[in-house]
Amino acid sequence: MENFKGKISVIIPAYNESDNISNTLRETIKVFEKLGNSYEIVVVDDGSEDDTSKEAKKVSDGNNLIKVIRCSERNRGKGFAIRSGFKHISGDLVVFMDADLDLHPEQIKILFKYLKERKADVVIGSKRHPDSIVTYPWYRKIMSDIYYFVILILFKLPVRDTQTGLKMFKFESLKKAIDRNLVKRFAFDLELLLIIHKLGYKIVDAPVKLVFKPKKFRSVGLKEVFYVLRDTAAIFYRFYILNYYKF
Repeated sequence: MENFKGKISVIIPAYNESDNISNTLRETIKVFEKLGNSYEIVVVDDGSEDDTSKEAKKVSDGNNLIKVIRCSERNRGKGFAIRSGFKHISGDLVVFMDADLDLHPEQIKILFKYLKERKADVVIGSKRHPDSIVTYPWYRKIMSDIYYFVILILFKLPVRDTQTGLKMFKFESLKKAIDRNLVKRFAFDLELLLIIHKLGYKIVDAPVKLVFKPKKFRSVGLKEVFYVLRDTAAIFYRFYILNYYKF
């Protein structure tokens, strides 16, 4: 990324991603070697029941730009994993990236382009951006659309997609928000972006190319939908009743 002289930290939360994590790391390394930017990658194994840590360490062995940490012996959620990873980074920009390679790390360049051109503090990849190319099951699209309208009605947050797993933050904006973030699992991204917005930082969205791959260990069913709605209701309560996000 031209004219950027700082360091980029990539946090990759991973749960049961032994089939994908090696390839994800190799592809991410290729991207940064091509870009020529200073970087570090932190893989956070969130209580995986497979060989996620082992596979990640095979790639990180002898490479001091990659750290692999296991944040818990049981799965505690994306939010918990990212907060654990945040303690191990030192970059000027911070990227959240999923471990499954549905979103190729090449797209980090697009996020940086939007960050620079729009003078933003945070850029989020959005499936709802008009320039996005998304290969996604119809039922996941319906759930995403419904959740978008719920968030729009409840919080009037000026973003079209809180859940896509590729985001870029200026370190300062993330540092000021992440310690106030209480949700550890399903609505972590929503709460984090809401806090950042309330702090006055500028958030913009960028197009993504997403190629959905069925997950061996994970699926989104009624149980997961319930937990998303429960976490969202808790954020609503803290927002409007407790004024927790009033600064």
